Parts: sequence; structure tokens; C-alpha cells
Amino acid sequence: MMQFSLIICTYMRPIAIVKLLQSVKEQTVYPNEILIIDGSTNDETNRALKNEVFNNLSYYKVGETDRGLTKQRNFGVKKVNERSNIICFLDDDTVLSSNYFEELMKSYSQYPNAIGIGGYINNEVNWEVIQEIEDNKNIYSIDGFYRSEGIRFRLRKYFGLIDGTPPGFMPPYSHGRSISYLPPSGKIYPVEFFMGGVSSFKKNLLEKIKFSTYFEGYGLYEDLDFCLRASKLGQLYVNTNALLEHHHDEEGRPNKYSYGKMVVRNGWYVWNVKYPNPDAKSSIQFYLNVFALASIRFINSFYGNNKKQALTETLGRLSGLISLIFNKPVKE
Repeated sequence: MMQFSLIICTYMRPIAIVKLLQSVKEQTVYPNEILIIDGSTNDETNRALKNEVFNNLSYYKVGETDRGLTKQRNFGVKKVNERSNIICFLDDDTVLSSNYFEELMKSYSQYPNAIGIGGYINNEVNWEVIQEIEDNKNIYSIDGFYRSEGIRFRLRKYFGLIDGTPPGFMPPYSHGRSISYLPPSGKIYPVEFFMGGVSSFKKNLLEKIKFSTYFEGYGLYEDLDFCLRASKLGQLYVNTNALLEHHHDEEGRPNKYSYGKMVVRNGWYVWNVKYPNPDAKSSIQFYLNVFALASIRFINSFYGNNKKQALTETLGRLSGLISLIFNKPVKE
């Protein structure tokens, strides 16, 4: 069995991280080391961890210089035991199935060409097995399963703003389908990106490339950026048997205006990582998608459950869109 390390970067979530570590304690295959990289501005997380016993755990508190998701990940990589072959990353608000790490390590044995393998979140989407189903614009079907098709994708289909690019791959205009559109089939799928909070990579990859510090603080799309760069060096996969839950703890998240602005600006950044010289058609499609998605959030401000948040996010998205005209992100 390969040796592997687990890095958990955390910020102001003492309750969530203890719950995660309790699920790590129940693993059929336990990490050779666990590194907690804490960017919190108080000592609540450290105190919470001292009340529990977790084997092979090392705790690091970082200051302003190393605070932020990508900085904390890079900090953690430097602290990993030299004997480790694989480095796993988990968001601090996830909870693992008991065989999560066992499935990941089996995947590396099954696919020795893999430079990275992602896990599969199983508590966010309601999938059904296809029996007999007619063509229906309100559903998305793949590999013997189907799920409801959100209004975002239905609207974009109607206006021709999305194509048949499979989940886990970025189309030329960006705005493709995320890993949540892969079904719970038990299969291992080749991809070119997955979520950073449920990821693992070979250590030698992380010795070649680092997480970009362009993505400050919360780091929206930092995982997409890293995976797209990694995909140029080797093959990534997602194992839909490596199950975990993601509980989206609201502590430590940015306000909706900042989030909306990040969606647009960071989205432009990662699009240009994959396609540094997009053609005119792809560029038009990119901006039309940005506008369409902002429009849907604006409509949510009248008819959604969180009207104020939807409006605030819409304003952030529009601000981000306008900023691209005068001040595009500078790629590292």
C-alpha cells in the first residue's frame, strides 16, 4: 500500500473540522499523516482539536503571510513527510464514507498513469436509474442515470450556449458541466478537473507545480486552475466509489457581492488558463454565458428563497463583468 498524507486547510470552522476528523478516524485505510493548516484568526480550532485524539496528526497555525486556501495548501505540501507517495486534500466541511481512502488508493493501483484522483460527493444531487424515459429537456441523462436539469442549463440550451462536452472537461467557451454531472455509477471517469476539496495528487506532481496565489482568501476556482495545469502533464480521474458528503459550512465564506465578483473574474482567469487565445465565437459565447447566469440570479432576487443574497450576488457579477473591460486578471 502506498503511503499517503492528508492535508486539511481550515479557517474558522472548529466544529466542522472535528466532525471531518471523526470520519477520518473510522477509515478502513488510515492516512500515514494528517496535517491541519489553520488560518483562523482565533484559537478555537486549536482548542477543539486538543479535546480529541487523532493519530498521526500535526497542527500548524499560519499567520497573514500564509493565510488563504492556496497559500495554506502550498504551506502544507512543504511539511509533508518525504516518504509519502500521495497527498490528499479535503475541505474542512466534508464527511467521509468509511472506505474513502481505500477506494482512492485502489484507484492509483488500477490506473498507474494517474497523476491525480478525485472523490465523489454523494449528498448534493438526486440521481435516478433510467428505466424508460422519453426525451425531456428538464432532465440530464448519462450512463444509465438521470437527474433534473436546472434552469441555468435549460436556458443556455435554448439559446445554444452549451454543447455536448462531457462533465469534467472545459469547452472552448468555458461554463461546462461540473463533476456533479457525473452519475453515481461506481465507475472511474477520466477528467481534466475535479474539486480541490475532495482531491488527491501524486507527490511528484506537487513538486512540479504549485497552487496559484492569484486566488486569494476563499480561492474560488483555484482547484480548476490547478487541475487544468496538471492535465497538461498527465491524466486525472474521478472515482465515483470514493464517497463523501459536503455540508457547505457558511463560516469563513465571503459575502455574496464578493462571491459574485469572484465568479466572473476568476472564471475568466481559469478560462484563459485552458484557452489563452480563444477565437471570436468562443469569446462571444463566454460573455453571453456570464450575462445569462447573472440574469438568472437577478430573477432569483424576485422569486427565489434568498432574494437579498441573489440581488447582492447579481451586483457582484455585474461588477466583475464591467471590471473585465478595464482591468482583466493578470495570469501568473
